[in-house]
Amino acid sequence: MMRIRRRTNRNDAVAHTAPDHTVHPRSAFKRYGIKGMMFALTAAAIAFPTAMRADAPVTNRASLKQDLCYQIATDRFFDGNTSNNNPAKSPNMYDSTKSNWKLYWGGDFAGIQQKLTYLKDMGVTAIWISPHVDNIDKTAVYGGVPNAGYHGYWTRDFMKTEEHFGTLAEFDSLISAAHANNIKVIMDWAPNHTSPANPSDPTFAEKGALYNNGTFMGDYITDPNGYFHHNGGITNYDDLYQSQYKNLADLADFEQQNATINTYLTDAANYWMNRGVDGIRVDAVKHMTQGWQRAAIDKLLNNKDHFAFGEWYLGSMNDPLYDQNVRFANDSGISVLDFYLNIAMRNTFGSGGSFVSLDQAVDKTGVDYKYKENLITFIDNHDMSRFLTLQNNQTWLHQSLAFMLTTRGTPCIYYGTEQYLHNDTSGGGDPYNRPMMPGFSTTTTAYQLLNKLSTLRQSNPALAYGSHQERWLNNDVYIYERKFYNDVVLVAMNKSATNYNITGLNTAMPAGTYSDQLTGLLGGAGITVSSGTGGNNPVTAFNLGAGKVAVWSYKAPTPAAPQLGSVAPVLTRAGNKVTIEGQGFGTSGTVSFGTTAATVVSWSANRIVVNAPSVAAGDTLVKVTTSGGTSNTYTIKVLGGAQVPVTFTVNNASPTSLGDNIYLTGSIYELGNWSTSKTVAIGPMIAPNYPNWYTTVSVPACATMQFKFIKITSGGAVTWENGANHSYTAPCSGTGSSTVNWQY
Repeated sequence: MMRIRRRTNRNDAVAHTAPDHTVHPRSAFKRYGIKGMMFALTAAAIAFPTAMRADAPVTNRASLKQDLCYQIATDRFFDGNTSNNNPAKSPNMYDSTKSNWKLYWGGDFAGIQQKLTYLKDMGVTAIWISPHVDNIDKTAVYGGVPNAGYHGYWTRDFMKTEEHFGTLAEFDSLISAAHANNIKVIMDWAPNHTSPANPSDPTFAEKGALYNNGTFMGDYITDPNGYFHHNGGITNYDDLYQSQYKNLADLADFEQQNATINTYLTDAANYWMNRGVDGIRVDAVKHMTQGWQRAAIDKLLNNKDHFAFGEWYLGSMNDPLYDQNVRFANDSGISVLDFYLNIAMRNTFGSGGSFVSLDQAVDKTGVDYKYKENLITFIDNHDMSRFLTLQNNQTWLHQSLAFMLTTRGTPCIYYGTEQYLHNDTSGGGDPYNRPMMPGFSTTTTAYQLLNKLSTLRQSNPALAYGSHQERWLNNDVYIYERKFYNDVVLVAMNKSATNYNITGLNTAMPAGTYSDQLTGLLGGAGITVSSGTGGNNPVTAFNLGAGKVAVWSYKAPTPAAPQLGSVAPVLTRAGNKVTIEGQGFGTSGTVSFGTTAATVVSWSANRIVVNAPSVAAGDTLVKVTTSGGTSNTYTIKVLGGAQVPVTFTVNNASPTSLGDNIYLTGSIYELGNWSTSKTVAIGPMIAPNYPNWYTTVSVPACATMQFKFIKITSGGAVTWENGANHSYTAPCSGTGSSTVNWQY
């Protein structure tokens, strides 16, 4: 039966966001899940029921490093078309009084489109919208209260738009208008589940039903084709088996290894990408296998270059699955929302924590995440109370925004933050963290702050690509420097009620006088820098007032030699489009993957697009060479070919004690190249039926590989199984499996 949100509603994540369920302190209930049956027979119709649309020439889709992202709960933003408020297809799910927080309130695609100028003028260059696909047409009643899929995470049909949000034509119009304003559109993809289902009540809601462009495929209650997992609900979110193979908040949980479901989900995502969507936010990545997701993102990237990031919820800075989250971000081709830094920011700016601990969080994540600049930073979202509920202090909100827009990663603002939106009912969690947008003033301090810092992010590459160095620090004051070669941004903030006289501050900025890039908006003033040595130029002592923030910038002349700041996507294969960004590229040159030259598609002073060449699978160094010299290198992952997800099972494995685990290793890059390292070999595997262990891995289609299983103890000792290597040939499409016995 149904559990009431324990999670606090990550719930707006259908097709790429979080769901409405009940797990961890996130959200409640969730969105989809159930069977699809006729899909295999109608794959072409499913994938592309209408012609593909041409993409508008927005800036680099493959990266968000220079962008300001804005998360929109579509239903709560703006009602641009009242005719879709109570559609005939799903009547009586709209509340005009806005008293039931679990029903639709009227926001739609047309409403977002009508406010694009407001967003553009704020500095927004990417919008992440609620899952836009068709949600349940019948309410799910909990405790006598009807709940609708207003958040978008209770999908019934991944191939149609939600009628409360608008028609397909209105969705297309929104994308076209966003592109005309140079704004990318990021869809929320929720391939973990469909909608709530209750095995003890077959009449509950829509039974997790799944449709393909209007054609019924199946439901969770009667599942003859095995489209769903039937393992009960999650009780321990720190257990990987439960998280990946049980129902999240009673949402019908997909079996992605089912060939029909695998094809349906990826074809549906590509359908929307081909309509002009620029990027993907993947909901609930913690609750699906990394192997399936890596194979899925490979298929999507082969269709169209884009940036993808996922939601791996961390409950604390000591979350037991933190390392698994890091490995997912480093290896899957999908970046993540930076929950670790989110927790540190909320502690520092919202709960009286020190800047010392915030700096430590920046340092730790900077070491752990291989692509830290690809992380998505945020201070709040639809799955947690808003910042002003946590701490109703606009000064500290402004400081948290200033930090978020000047630290590494892409900042993502939750809708209404710039209007100081919050509702503190019951602690401000889901659904009260999703009020209706109160207005669209362009004069608030937060709105102006976002505009100024977004402009700086786009003009000074130190914020997009640069290193992070603490320059002056105590519990109350944080001064740090972002640096990309000779481009520098220096940031100072004082969150206390005491003025500080700043002495002994050094910077890499050259000697000169620098004005505050915020033009005094947060009380900052100019500084004077004199000449020093070794990149440590003294800053003349100055007063940093209580609650004040200042930002100073130096943009160096265009370099003679190329300086490489970004290569994206970081997971690719031969023939895929790859975008290189930086500066000093001139008008022509060579891009090399290792020692192999790539075919150039386009070349400009700051951006190069190439087709990835055929090189050996593995970590590959990319560099740019021009008449002015050779750039630094950037490491990306090149796959051995088109990927398919394969589940490897070993029965009767070597006995393990607490802390020991079984891993898979093999002859190809995707299986770890025979590594025995915990961070390279595939694992830890899971064993719900101990001593039988299994894991799902992304491997090259049609490839023959050798492999073995190993035991790695808690102390690091490695035990190999005996006998000859196992051999397996992957299928050329769909999904695969291999089951062997441990060789003693």
